[in-house]
Amino acid sequence: MIGNLKPLEIVLIIVVILLLFGAKKLPEMARSLGKSARILKSEAKAMKKDDTDSAPAPTADPAQPAPRTIQAAPGDVSSARPVAEQNTTKS
Repeated sequence: MIGNLKPLEIVLIIVVILLLFGAKKLPEMARSLGKSARILKSEAKAMKKDDTDSAPAPTADPAQPAPRTIQAAPGDVSSARPVAEQNTTKS
């Protein structure tokens, strides 16, 4: 669809964009779009670098179980606290 645009249609689209946004806003919008693209690109590179730099996580020792914790809300690690293990066996 986009590849089938004729030169007159492209000029009409450009005129409508100029009328909607004005000639003063277009360079500002282009700069902000370019800045956003550069930030996105640099963040993607940083994430890729972090993935390659990070060492594999150590495996847990099966003989030593991980301590259980209670959290106040999902994802809230600031209020997490260890749970006292109670050996209550019913016979």
